Amino acid sequence: RLLNTRAGYHEGAQFDLMSRDGVDMPPRLPQIMNPGNYAREMRDTLFHVNALAIAKQLLGKEAEPFFEHAILKPAHNGAATPWHQDEAYRRDPNFDYQELSIWMPLQDATVENGCMQFIPGTNRGEVLAHRSANDDPKLHAFECCGEFNSADAVICPLPAGGCTIHDGRTLHYAGPNRSAAERWAYILTFDLPPRARIDKREFPWNNKNQAADLSRKCAWRRRGGVIVELWRTLRRGVLRNPRRLSYLMRRSWRALVTDPAGDDH
Repeated sequence: RLLNTRAGYHEGAQFDLMSRDGVDMPPRLPQIMNPGNYAREMRDTLFHVNALAIAKQLLGKEAEPFFEHAILKPAHNGAATPWHQDEAYRRDPNFDYQELSIWMPLQDATVENGCMQFIPGTNRGEVLAHRSANDDPKLHAFECCGEFNSADAVICPLPAGGCTIHDGRTLHYAGPNRSAAERWAYILTFDLPPRARIDKREFPWNNKNQAADLSRKCAWRRRGGVIVELWRTLRRGVLRNPRRLSYLMRRSWRALVTDPAGDDH
């Protein structure tokens, strides 16, 4: 329903990861950011309860929800999700991030319909160089262009309702959907309050990205969307930690003044 009604589209929260907006072609990899903003029933599920408990075991008691998203790989036409590290989407690289994502398929995930693949050990390295997918800055998705060996990948088929758990630096990929049935994945991401880095780094691929959903998000924020975002954050109850509050205030300032389209993921 959220996909068919284009929920969140004007906020830049619904878009196709691997197609340009306005292109007259079937969707290839549509994504809905924070679907719970548009369907209240998604905020109170056993998945959220179990995933948060796992995140607190793995990250520590300060772990809190960061964001959630749903990704569709349409039947026959679902595009591959390029190799990437989630931390590469962080628009402020001058923080240290500790995050994990819990990826749950809503249908059985197989090699044929694009199950997840991971390269073990990459979580212990740095964020590698990325660029826009297919080197096209109009696409939202990034792909890793740093050195790695895809032959080291571990393929992870799953039953519906199972999950994989990966760190924000773990290189991962999901193949195309060549099956006759669509495949949805619902992902919850958790993190610890980010810490400011002493040494600086740059993620230039974020500055070069010109995806249309970022422009929609920018326009929406300037019309008052920043206030809506703040209210949604307060509703989640994640401002109890001073370091998280400081980080979120910096993000809000960037979104309002210096980088109106700026956001993580």
